[in-house]
Amino acid sequence: MDNLLTALLLSIVEGLTEFLPVSSSGHLILTGNLLNFTGPRAATFEVVIQFGAILSVVVLYWKRFIGLLKPQPGVQFSGLRGILLLLLTSLPAGLLGLLLHSQIKQYLFRPVTVLIALLVGAVCMIIVERRKYKIAYTNLDEVTPRLALAIGCFQCLALWPGFSRSAATIMGSILMGAGRTLAAEYSFIAAVPIMTAATGYDLLKNLELFTAADIPFFLMGLAGAFVSALLAVKIFVALLGRTGLVPFAVYRLLLAPFVYYFMV
Repeated sequence: MDNLLTALLLSIVEGLTEFLPVSSSGHLILTGNLLNFTGPRAATFEVVIQFGAILSVVVLYWKRFIGLLKPQPGVQFSGLRGILLLLLTSLPAGLLGLLLHSQIKQYLFRPVTVLIALLVGAVCMIIVERRKYKIAYTNLDEVTPRLALAIGCFQCLALWPGFSRSAATIMGSILMGAGRTLAAEYSFIAAVPIMTAATGYDLLKNLELFTAADIPFFLMGLAGAFVSALLAVKIFVALLGRTGLVPFAVYRLLLAPFVYYFMV
């Protein structure tokens, strides 16, 4: 299969699934296996194209990111306070990922581990949706250091490919009393620092695997991930408030037999 076509297909999968609670890394592992695009180069490419998805969030929430650099009067989620909140959310998974990076790549990036994560994540989502919670936080300016750190601890589940960073942070937010829209928006914004750090680290560590000839491959991947993620984020925010997480849990359960039959 042509390399640029492979890059495009993988980038679309990345963009559509990165911010949905269905696991982008899990889908990329499975898609890579189907396209026979596996190994260290493939794993690094799949991480690097996340930059495209990250950029889509920055574009959609550009006012919030500008506010982090230039504090706004009366806006709590801005300036140094906003940056510290994101740091608290990024810290647990960032430290754990740094310590266990090699072990995660070696043992968890496999179809069988993705299958288990898909099932466990789906069950957790259904359990979360079946319970009733008192909503204590409804917008970004109400996010507290305690809430930010708690969400960061839940985010550690995202180190297990197939579980989904989005699912982990959204469920964590809901369990801590955040409304669904806030849970989704904070999940998107909090993804930017942790994903940028993880992507940059992985690229620098494996830069020798690529040459200048791979630049078009990467550009195709970044562009595809950006456009598809832009659409996915807009649609997901609209859906989450109406449907909750259950439809995504059902999708994961339906995907699991496919993973077992074709990949395990």
